[in-house]
Amino acid sequence: MSANQPVVIRLLDREYTVGCEPDERDSLQAAAKLLDSKMREIRGGNRMAALDRVAVLAALNLAHELQQVRAENSGRDRELTRTLGDLNRKLDGLFDTASN
Repeated sequence: MSANQPVVIRLLDREYTVGCEPDERDSLQAAAKLLDSKMREIRGGNRMAALDRVAVLAALNLAHELQQVRAENSGRDRELTRTLGDLNRKLDGLFDTASN
């Protein structure tokens, strides 16, 4: 069993140390890079924007994007299930016809 290891991430030029599993390090750093990018986009040229407000807005934007992706995937899953059901019924019909 591996232990959490400290990882330093940077968000808006501030450093934060967080613990994570060694095999999750790259994913955590990629997530931090995405969050930093989103925070910089929201902050824009306003260097005086409150960090907590920028962080909340970035989190809200990312959560919204996640919800959209989940909804799209759910729609695709339903469509795929329907299509596979249709194909199975057609195959069943073909096999029934061939066995008679």
